[in-house]
Amino acid sequence: MIQVENLKKSFRVHKKQAGLKGSLRGLINRQWEEKHALKGVSLKVSAGEIVGLVGANGAGKTTLVKLLAGIVHPSSGSAAVLGHTPWKRHNDFRQQIALIMGQKAQLWWDLPAADCFILLREIYRLPESQYRHSLDQLTSALGFEKQLNTPIRRLSLGERMKMELIAALLHQPKVVFLDEPTIGLDLNAQRAIREFLLSYRQEHQPAMILTSHYMEDIERLCERIVIIREGEFVYDGGLNRVLSQYAGHKVITAELSETPNESLKQIPADLGEILSVSPSEVKIKVPRNKVAEAASAVLRLLPVVDLKIDEEDISDIIARLLEPKNRQEPPQENL
Repeated sequence: MIQVENLKKSFRVHKKQAGLKGSLRGLINRQWEEKHALKGVSLKVSAGEIVGLVGANGAGKTTLVKLLAGIVHPSSGSAAVLGHTPWKRHNDFRQQIALIMGQKAQLWWDLPAADCFILLREIYRLPESQYRHSLDQLTSALGFEKQLNTPIRRLSLGERMKMELIAALLHQPKVVFLDEPTIGLDLNAQRAIREFLLSYRQEHQPAMILTSHYMEDIERLCERIVIIREGEFVYDGGLNRVLSQYAGHKVITAELSETPNESLKQIPADLGEILSVSPSEVKIKVPRNKVAEAASAVLRLLPVVDLKIDEEDISDIIARLLEPKNRQEPPQENL
């Protein structure tokens, strides 16, 4: 459904000059430099797949999403979404995609959501029966039937985001781009939107690309992730593969019956790093090849009531992959 080959995007930006003299000089004789937002990326996304796009601010995530949605033109390369070139913006293409941006609203601020949806029905030329079926299904899934006649400006941020999802999915798009859909939302709203997206994916099987800084979004929704750094893909594959290939440690959490005193000092330092100590719990970061030895030492030396061994936090792993010193070639095949 989505095929990207060697896509590049560059911008000409004003080169900043230091100091007052530099600023005045820039007014008269501006200097420009070229910024490479994307440096020849390739990607393929199939129907029913949610691909998580992960990277730091300015890495190129939103630029890629805007290119695939047809908002901006590339400098070079090619892309096909549902067989269409996105930036040609044919109506057949636009009627089959949806773009949801957590930081930008598409609904009319002073209108009730019900009126906004009627306008969208006319824009997409939806048959009345299809419109009613989609609206009833989406509002029911999000538990939002009672707020349809409330002006958008009176809704909370979480409620507005749900309305944005309904508006974007009314026409049952085959490709959905989600750019930070849960940004700024409370935990309950984030959880509700994640569950809704999983349910929607299961029923309608669209191809979806998700960008998010919340690792819980990525872990809950995506089996495959693409890590982007400075406009380049540094990893494209399964989320589980990141854990198995790049997670060098595990975390042992020991629940204790009493406060550890001198017994904690008896644990050999080479078995791992103590992350935290409380009267009832100890957490130790342990190299993967020493987990069994470390767990045995903890059980032998501490008053353990319960023991848990977890994988390292995925956000920490990805943060290490994004460091320049860890630069690597992306794998040749998507998982």
